[in-house]
Amino acid sequence: MIDRTKTGNGLSADIAGGFSRRAFVTRSTLGASALLTAGRIALPGGAFAQAAGPETDKIVLGYIALTDAAPLIVAKEKGIFDKYGLKNVDVSKQASWAATRDNLVLGGASNGIDGAHILTPMPYLISTGKVTQNNVPTPMYLLARLNYDSQGISVSNEYKDLKPNLDASPLKAAFEKKKAEGKEVKIAMTFPGGTHDLWIRYWLAAGGIDPDKDVSTIVVPPPQMVANMKVGNMDAFCVGEPWNEQLVNQGIGFTACTTGEIWKKHPEKALGLRADFVDRNPKATQALLMAVMEAQQWCDDMVNKDEMATILGKRQWFNVPPADVLGRLKGDINYGDGRVAKGTDLYMKFWAGGVSFPYKSHDTWFIAEDIRWGKYDPATDIAALVGKVNRSDLWRDAAKALGVAAADIPPTDSRGVEKFFDGKTFDPADPSAYLKSLAIKRVA
Repeated sequence: MIDRTKTGNGLSADIAGGFSRRAFVTRSTLGASALLTAGRIALPGGAFAQAAGPETDKIVLGYIALTDAAPLIVAKEKGIFDKYGLKNVDVSKQASWAATRDNLVLGGASNGIDGAHILTPMPYLISTGKVTQNNVPTPMYLLARLNYDSQGISVSNEYKDLKPNLDASPLKAAFEKKKAEGKEVKIAMTFPGGTHDLWIRYWLAAGGIDPDKDVSTIVVPPPQMVANMKVGNMDAFCVGEPWNEQLVNQGIGFTACTTGEIWKKHPEKALGLRADFVDRNPKATQALLMAVMEAQQWCDDMVNKDEMATILGKRQWFNVPPADVLGRLKGDINYGDGRVAKGTDLYMKFWAGGVSFPYKSHDTWFIAEDIRWGKYDPATDIAALVGKVNRSDLWRDAAKALGVAAADIPPTDSRGVEKFFDGKTFDPADPSAYLKSLAIKRVA
């Protein structure tokens, strides 16, 4: 267990000395029950010590049954929200990303939700009214990144002999033949303009397949992907775990590639809240961020993966066998096409290496990609939009309050130039150069 010995200032020794990633890893091996308590003044019951406490202890957060919702689920299951004075956090399952959007527009005060585990581009699409009813904007803030990597692009067994992997081009002729026979080629993703839409579009386009002209893209909620492929409703899909793993376990299809192979250590889901909730409740927002960060640290520890898979598999959360969750949590990937990789670095990442920090450079890429596919006007001021929605300043404040070591708080909002599997690079300082380098796109 963590040494909670008090120093003269009333903080635990862990807090007084800060904690580095190395120290955390060392301590975390002591047992799955060791939750970090850095930055929290020890009061009876472990309450979060703010001057007057959070403005509200009630927050309604949406989640989709995907492994990257784990920080919210773990924070609820482990009582971490309670420790920070948030006694009435409701982590509420959403039927789809469209339902998440609609409930965010409603807001918690109107029987909707205040925030959510969300696809990174969605706070931008909702804030600009691109995906809302009558295009009415609902201002949102993006407060933290929840995870990196571990989504998958899976393909029907119909195409297994073609052996598509990171290279999608073997599918091009097969798709053309199917269309020539009067059949529709359906590629499923989870929300237009969302991460899964962008991953599968990038993969197809890199293989010379135009996602708007050569195939039909359809929207399917994550928990319904496997069932729909089982009955032949789609040829390929992109979704988060545990659904790619479950597809393989049921022998229905195979994983062509994981998204971490497309872009190593890529950002994925985010913690998004309505801007009006954050503006009204700055202390509650900071408490929420601190609780989520602590849960991310717990989720990141390999010692906790078995327990985490068991928690997520519960009926009230995912209602799946823990085995469908566990393998890829540990980086063990059975692609389902004869390839099996053990102990890879493609596991889902929650904390180490700056995962939780919402880099503005990453959001810049997502908006550039949505410009690529026609979701935004090419003249969109990307920097201004990111500056309005991304609240990395609040993340930094919460990290300092939590006692995160200065070395673990990114000094800038950019992770720098990013590189993709096909050799393309993205310089967040020059998104237009990136867009010009792409062969298949909807912009000049």
